[in-house]
This record gives sequence, C-alpha cells and structure tokens, in this order.
Amino acid sequence: QVELVESGGGLVQAGGSLRLSCAASGSILRLNTMGWYRQAPGKQREFVARITGVGLTTYGDSVQGRFTISKDNGKNTIYLQMNSLQPEDTGVYSCMIITSIDYWGQGTQVTVSS
Repeated sequence: QVELVESGGGLVQAGGSLRLSCAASGSILRLNTMGWYRQAPGKQREFVARITGVGLTTYGDSVQGRFTISKDNGKNTIYLQMNSLQPEDTGVYSCMIITSIDYWGQGTQVTVSS
C-alpha cells in the first residue's frame, strides 16, 4: 500500500511561482517513476511532468521551460517548481507513482489570478 500527500498549492497572481510537494509513504522503491498531473474544471486530466527513479524528467508541452520536477530520495518526496504561472495553469494538481498499480494523491488546488 502506498500513500501520497500533496502540499504547496494556493492562490498566486499571474507571473508568480509556487512549489508543490508530494510525500510518498508505504512500499516505495526509489526506482519508481513519479509524476504530476493536473485537471482544470470541465477539462480532462493533463500530464504535467514525471521523473524516473534515476532522475530522467519529462514535461508536458504547456509547462516545458516553466516547471521543474525534482526528487529527494531520502525523503521519498518529489517537488514541482512552477514559475511564470498563468491563469491557464489553474487546476487541481495530483501526484502519482507507478508501481504494480498506479497510486494517486488527493490533489492540491492551484489558482492563478490574472
């Protein structure tokens, strides 16, 4: 069993920054891939970023160059540094981990005002 807890969401003005955290507990292997997805009201869930166990990163087209995903293996935690935020970045951000099945966190709300 795996538990993921996100934190760091909030309200920010356009152009601002936020840093999200996702702490994982349970049967975690450091080589598991973890990632972030987001969902805006009325829209489908969208891939944001992921990081593999060896630190390889991939980003969605809409966040490339503005967001950075990182991890702290010692803390079983991943982070999402979000810069140059825009109103279209508004949504619920959820982290996930790939094991034999995928686990998801509850999500944290990010709201960017114009």
